[in-house]
Amino acid sequence: METGITPQPERRSAMIQSGAWNDTLITDYLDHAVAATPDREAIVGYRVSEDTRTALTYRELNNNVTRIAAGLVGMDIKPGDVVACQLPNWWQTIALHLACMRVGAVLNPLMPIFRERELRFMLAHGEAKLLVIPKVFRNFDYQAMVDGLLGDLPELKTVLVIGGDGERSFEKQLLEKPWEQEVDTAAVFEERKPSADDVIQVLYTSGTTGEPKGVMHTSNTLFANVRPYADRLHLTSDDTVLMASPLAHQTGFLYGIMMPVYLGTTAILQDIWDAEFVCKVIAAEKPAFTMAATPFLADLVKTAPKHEGELDSLRIFVSAGAPIPSALVEQAGQNLKARIVSAWGMTENGAVTMTCPEDPAERASQTDGKTLPYMDVKVTDFKGNSLATGEEGNLMVRGASLFVGYLKRPELYGVDEGGWFGTGDLARMDENGYIRITGRTKDVVIRGGENIPVVEVENLLYKIPGIADVALVGCPDDRLGERLCAYITLDETTNGLTLDDVKDHLLRHQLSKNYLPEYLEVIEAMPRTASGKIQKFKLREQAKDLRLAPAKRA
Repeated sequence: METGITPQPERRSAMIQSGAWNDTLITDYLDHAVAATPDREAIVGYRVSEDTRTALTYRELNNNVTRIAAGLVGMDIKPGDVVACQLPNWWQTIALHLACMRVGAVLNPLMPIFRERELRFMLAHGEAKLLVIPKVFRNFDYQAMVDGLLGDLPELKTVLVIGGDGERSFEKQLLEKPWEQEVDTAAVFEERKPSADDVIQVLYTSGTTGEPKGVMHTSNTLFANVRPYADRLHLTSDDTVLMASPLAHQTGFLYGIMMPVYLGTTAILQDIWDAEFVCKVIAAEKPAFTMAATPFLADLVKTAPKHEGELDSLRIFVSAGAPIPSALVEQAGQNLKARIVSAWGMTENGAVTMTCPEDPAERASQTDGKTLPYMDVKVTDFKGNSLATGEEGNLMVRGASLFVGYLKRPELYGVDEGGWFGTGDLARMDENGYIRITGRTKDVVIRGGENIPVVEVENLLYKIPGIADVALVGCPDDRLGERLCAYITLDETTNGLTLDDVKDHLLRHQLSKNYLPEYLEVIEAMPRTASGKIQKFKLREQAKDLRLAPAKRA
């Protein structure tokens, strides 16, 4: 993969001098953990549907990583090549990232919810050479889906299937075969060791263009977030980490893969969110920290009273992706001993702002925190002028964990001469430097922490005969933050259209179910500006009332 990215000397010099970048790789932290605590559990993985627990010590994890990394070399994966994986929260994702780091490959984690439409674009755009998938997860046949895509993916040379058979079996090809005996792993790993400024991760994020963007990060940009994040929360090697948020999200990647290895602690993985099950996991494993979107917190708070005393190890719950309702923070204070911490961030940065565990509890519901060390934010008007305290404007961010570019889309990077990046969010800042996200300038709806690519879905809906105009907006939801509402107008030849019609059409176009509208409103005309642009803010105002009409919900 040709990234076209070279470190900016001025940025690198400033980051090194400030201590934000330390040129350390995750494999350096792995080596330290293996030397210091080889028999400590590195990963504990729970598969909910099978009710199984798998554990790997740091020694066992490192042995697997060595074998997998040697196998990647044997499969002709070269430095800079993209290795993609579409996996649940299974230990193999962590091992794959570490193995890629050993040989200079780039990991591209893909969300398990993605289907043909998303994968066809992402795998081709990233030019993935290897893809690792489950055979079946949540009753979905990933192998059959990928087989249907291979004709469109000439760069994809190898597909390995966890739980698969024959030559495609991940276990047979990468775990059972002693690849490390065929090469001098120490010499190969030293030769291929990436620099801390090399791109090591590509994550796709949906934006307003309708085409996903491949966000590129380096070891320096990612660890510039992980280290101050752990410090803000006072986390140490004694604190085990629970991660039920997807490892293919930046949240799961940073704080479920990288942070535990950095701390030399245990990562506890759960592959399907289930509040009752996670309570069982917390009682058994006694994690001190977890992070997830607001709906996860709401579910845990609701379930916690049935598990009195069993969840007391959980000291920190970081919630991000949507504002935390004050009532939920109050309930959490009654039902959990954990301190609720709110945060705001992006795939492009990781967490940028976060409250402190020692802050008053109401700060978590009233703000999205203050900047982590090595990061800056400012609120500006549309001309770029900084606004006074309390005024709403564009949220700009800069600093050490800012990504290094969009894959093959340098024109979209949008970082000005001062290093400021436009987030697309609206915010205000209080006198203490705490921000509050008040809206989004980007045309993205966030449902349960998942960004919905609005323009892409709108373009598909325009293909339905009889639809004249389409506008998708979010409508408020107490649990998920937002649900997706489709506003449409019909031409004079069409008598009606139902929500089921819309969903069936989108599914035929292989769209992920998570991106389906849950409300449909047929209106006579779209509200428009004088220039003819649809005024979505007016539709959002109308959509606020849809929470009163649950019968229309999918």
